[in-house]
Amino acid sequence: MSATSQPKVTEREARQVAEAAREQDWRKPSFAKELFLGRFRLDLIHPHPLPADEDAQRGEEFLAKLRDFCETKIDSARIERESRIPDETINGLKELGALGMKIDTKYGGLGLTQVYYNKSLALVGSASPAIGALLSAHQSIGVPQPLKQFGTQEQKDTFLPRCARTDISAFLLTEPDVGSDPARLATTAVPDGDGTYVLDGVKLWTTNGVVADLLVVMARVPKSEGHKGGITAFVVEAGSEGVTVENRNAFMGLRGIENGVTRFHRVRVPEANRIGPEGAGLKIALTTLNTGRLSLPAMCVGAGKWCLKIAREWSTEREQWGRPVAFHEAVGSKISFIAATSFALEAVLDLSSQMADEDRNDIRIEAALAKLYGSEMSCLMADELVQIRGGRGFETAESLAARGERAVPAEQVLRDLRINRIFEGSTEIMHLLIAREAVDAHLSVAGDLIDPEKSLSDKAKAGAKAGGFYARWLPKLVAGPGQLPRTYPEFHPSGHPDLSTHLRYVERSARKLARSTFYAMSRWQGRMETKQGFLGRIVDIGAELFAMSAACVRAELLRTTEAYGREAYQLADTFCRQSRIRVDELFDRLWTNTDDLDRKVVQGVISGTYTWLEQGVVDPSGDGPWIADATPGPSKRENVHRPIR
Repeated sequence: MSATSQPKVTEREARQVAEAAREQDWRKPSFAKELFLGRFRLDLIHPHPLPADEDAQRGEEFLAKLRDFCETKIDSARIERESRIPDETINGLKELGALGMKIDTKYGGLGLTQVYYNKSLALVGSASPAIGALLSAHQSIGVPQPLKQFGTQEQKDTFLPRCARTDISAFLLTEPDVGSDPARLATTAVPDGDGTYVLDGVKLWTTNGVVADLLVVMARVPKSEGHKGGITAFVVEAGSEGVTVENRNAFMGLRGIENGVTRFHRVRVPEANRIGPEGAGLKIALTTLNTGRLSLPAMCVGAGKWCLKIAREWSTEREQWGRPVAFHEAVGSKISFIAATSFALEAVLDLSSQMADEDRNDIRIEAALAKLYGSEMSCLMADELVQIRGGRGFETAESLAARGERAVPAEQVLRDLRINRIFEGSTEIMHLLIAREAVDAHLSVAGDLIDPEKSLSDKAKAGAKAGGFYARWLPKLVAGPGQLPRTYPEFHPSGHPDLSTHLRYVERSARKLARSTFYAMSRWQGRMETKQGFLGRIVDIGAELFAMSAACVRAELLRTTEAYGREAYQLADTFCRQSRIRVDELFDRLWTNTDDLDRKVVQGVISGTYTWLEQGVVDPSGDGPWIADATPGPSKRENVHRPIR
């Protein structure tokens, strides 16, 4: 099947596939979901949850070993120069147990909590983002996580000990012409009648795929007698006959990442290697990502901390017009942004991770917000660091060292972070995913009202149901604790900045956010799903409110447990003041924007109306199709799979 003959599906069919893969129920409370509904449930996150003493001790002991390894065994400059993680480094990580950080001790893993797993990723990612990506892809979306949640006991006994110590795993979903639209998945797994499936297809951007020993592969099982069919997950041995790594991809950043193109030609996979039932593959993938997404903001937090360290050291050393550049307001404001945002990102990550460990709350929105917010804000912090460093920020670390200066890889960090806005769901897709979850309550009671395919009787029933819901819900959005001046007094201790005023702002803004969402649904009804600009701003407001809440709760925790509580309050106060400016602007842009004009310009661009604007340049791009051919069949290329020796 060629790239131009993928399975044809309508937009509605594609949406139905994605909807069917969602977790439909909310069995546990969700702070972020409540926030989007206008209910500020501070009780769900305050007092800040903490890890058990034994979990903290085990985590801190591993962090100490990992720090020593990062400082003595990881040569980040060599990885950047050679675009490869040395085998001895990966083997050292195996010996350290880093492949099994999240795997239970009964399978040979370290059994770290989500909190300490993320602290470990932040640490190792600061030494080498490529290594952070390798460990994260292996444990967060590779074989261990889906088996932990959906695997049989036999599968766990077979594969988890290997993943904990020796075998690297990868996750294969994306195809050359299939990204965030899995309804068009072309890779097939055909039952052959003797307890095996025959796998055919091509997978793109297979992080860890070049060096992996085990693969999680998503493939479409045809519906037939005795087979439900649908997108299904399999564990595949990377060394199986018919598996070919056809290319090791190269990127603007993460130059040591082992990411490639993998072809499957009549690869036989035993039924025992199927994860879950047929047709459950997308649900497994999305559920795995609920906590798996937290690994990405962990490395964003590590990058932010490093940016702060370099900004501090450089800005006190470098002088302009008689004083350090840090004390010039134009530079100082950037340093303040980096410091305050680093504090907030760590607050969001630690809170979400601890909530994941406790398993008292549904964190699907929190994890998605952490990924979205962390990836966007870390890129801004790195960009500001490059600006603070000036020409030295644009210069490579190797060049700086060659002429006798400290080898600071600021430009590399900016390049390395850029992929995070695309990894595991691009920012645009995350906006839509979170928006869908945020309006779930509305669709559950009023969805039939705006569904053009529903009958008049169905719409009448939905109208009655919606009337009852909104009669109870809307009055609660008029007034709340955020309007009372003495609410949340514990966040205004003597001698500290007043954080209670920010929590009152969050409460008021949550109600305003819910009112805005309701008004938009009333106005656009079925067209709401096409208003992606509006939905993106709604989500961004929610992300800021979540970050403000997390920052305040973390500051209060540190005030009572650490010697630097006053400083934590100051950082939280600064972040909230910066965030409130962004939130006010986003609220304004909900209704004052150029969305309609933008659509007209896009239509003109696509129709060729503005091709005259493209004159006066040359295009240095090479020849070839926009999307590579992915016709199933035997590979015609050399296998570049590189097992670690």
